[in-house]
Amino acid sequence: MNHHATDAHTLAAAYALGALDDTERKDFDAHLKTCEACRQEAAEFQATTARLAAAVAQPPPPEAKARVMAAIDGVRQLPPRIPAASTAPVLGGILRRRAVPLALAASVAAAALGGVAVWQTHNGQGLERQARQAQQQLDAVSAVLAAPDARTVHGKAANGALTTAVSSKQQNKAVFTAADLPAPGTGKTYQLWLDHDGTMRPAGLIDHDGTVPLTGDPADAAAIGLTLEPAGGSPQPTTEPLLLMPLPT
Repeated sequence: MNHHATDAHTLAAAYALGALDDTERKDFDAHLKTCEACRQEAAEFQATTARLAAAVAQPPPPEAKARVMAAIDGVRQLPPRIPAASTAPVLGGILRRRAVPLALAASVAAAALGGVAVWQTHNGQGLERQARQAQQQLDAVSAVLAAPDARTVHGKAANGALTTAVSSKQQNKAVFTAADLPAPGTGKTYQLWLDHDGTMRPAGLIDHDGTVPLTGDPADAAAIGLTLEPAGGSPQPTTEPLLLMPLPT
């Protein structure tokens, strides 16, 4: 791996996306055996990407295979690939580290937006507004993940859910990811909060595993809270927090 030892911790996203070359993947596999934090982070990146893609995935139409098979004979084969001259390994490493958050954001957005397009086509223009909202949410999440100053913190809620928050001071935004979140139950939803000097301000709703952008202003917030509330949310928490996690700085 052509990186300083401390840089290994920045490669979890690239590892989860399969963006490392063979040598780097082998070295990072060895690193994972001794680094619990990277094991957890790589697993969360893999799970989050899979969940966001699966949420909008659509099965291919039945005629797709027949069309592909019929078109094969008319597709021109590509010429043999000739390896290009390698660039300086140090520069490649720097570019890769800078591109990792953007690659993650682009991967998540591309997978989900591709599903949105199929979903919209199959269900007609009546769902245009929902598709637009989904795209706006993906854009908001991608902007935070791709920010050069993005910071991450992990937590575990009282109900066993694994949580991750990513924030960016430049964007003045934060996103929240939950995994293994139990169903909230009929008439209930999970609500997110931003803790401003002890005052809990609403920051959005989440009712299943996935990633959502936080609403509100995280600039002066010290922590992110999670409570179980009546459907539609509450102006103030009505239950004990399931999670109070320091906002990454």
